[in-house]
Amino acid sequence: MTMFNSITLPNGLRVVGEPLSHLRSCSVGVWIKAGSMNERAEENGLSHFIEHMVFKGTERRTARQIAEQMDAVGGQLNAFTGKDCTCYYAKVIDEYLPLAVDMLSDLALHPLFTEDDLRKESDVILEEIAMVEDSPEDLVSEALAEAQFAGSLRRPVLGTEERIKGYTVSDIRGYWQRHYQPENIVIAIAGRYDWDAFLALIARHFDRFPQRSGTPVIEEQLFANSRIFREKDTEQVQLCIGYRGYALGQDELYALSMFSNALGGGMSSRLFQRIREELGLAYSIFSYPSSYPALGTFTVYAGTSPKKAETVIREMQEQMKTALEAGFSDEEFQSAKAQLKGGYLLGLESSSGRMQSIGRSMLHLNRLRTADEILSKIDAVTKKALHDSAEHVLNSPASAAVVGRDAEGILRLIR
Repeated sequence: MTMFNSITLPNGLRVVGEPLSHLRSCSVGVWIKAGSMNERAEENGLSHFIEHMVFKGTERRTARQIAEQMDAVGGQLNAFTGKDCTCYYAKVIDEYLPLAVDMLSDLALHPLFTEDDLRKESDVILEEIAMVEDSPEDLVSEALAEAQFAGSLRRPVLGTEERIKGYTVSDIRGYWQRHYQPENIVIAIAGRYDWDAFLALIARHFDRFPQRSGTPVIEEQLFANSRIFREKDTEQVQLCIGYRGYALGQDELYALSMFSNALGGGMSSRLFQRIREELGLAYSIFSYPSSYPALGTFTVYAGTSPKKAETVIREMQEQMKTALEAGFSDEEFQSAKAQLKGGYLLGLESSSGRMQSIGRSMLHLNRLRTADEILSKIDAVTKKALHDSAEHVLNSPASAAVVGRDAEGILRLIR
């Protein structure tokens, strides 16, 4: 039976852990509720910018020392920024946990933020933005977010070229001071560790937070249900159709995930079998749900040639219509359920996977569910629940985005 450690410290900092004594490793992450959805319009890209900047140097370590000290113990140190959070994380052999906690606290709470580093890292982020422009699949995802949402969820995680060029150290430091506060942070650990010893490390290294500078403001998240096209001279056209899904933490997500598996989640799914295998119209076609604290989405994606786009769109929408009207067979239903269970369990086969699961859950939902609880939720999904989920999603207003040649004309074909 899964056991968790959990405590909320007097300053509001939440610490959670999942002991896995059969491992020799442990993964620890510092989760901050600071992603692009937490930014004002004039702050877009700052969450990600800070994630870059902290690795340039801290009060006690240079950028080279940050890299060398973790490499010297065979550990891994990294970070990521999404729409709903920033996470700094490390994976080490259990004996090096003190170093991991020390370094993570140094990155999150004691960065230097110098003018010279800002100029250098600004150029790096501008290159990262250019990479998205060169990746049509990423570009269409950003375009769909812009079409689908009203509020901060519509803005890109990386920010825009104009914003990145204009930010100052004062901008970065002010945003950091507002968001990197104890009540806005979760520290999660999974693997081999001693809980009391770990709490002692937290008390020692997470004892000084930035001076407060205002209160974070989160925009109301709403759906826009619009359509966007981007003309681009590419061999393939990328298209996405987006629907309303379920917010993070809602039990209906299990049924929606199963519906996605049956419709477009794998090689045996209807979209893959019909559009790629039978008709040979697209190399890449799939569906997926996404969930955020305020709302959720369901997306169907395809990449195909402009000449085949009309047929692909017609077949995609026909498969969705058939799924609504006729549902799925018992075999498809059981396969979708097995895929969901297998994917979940395989994701927990490492200390890093488990750390990420409990860290994000505690950050946004302030609760944890054991693996047995989640598996029971999956097992409880019925064919009726799956069909109800499909109705909720596919009968909602659709948003759409198309990137490629003749994108405007192709967008008109999406009903």
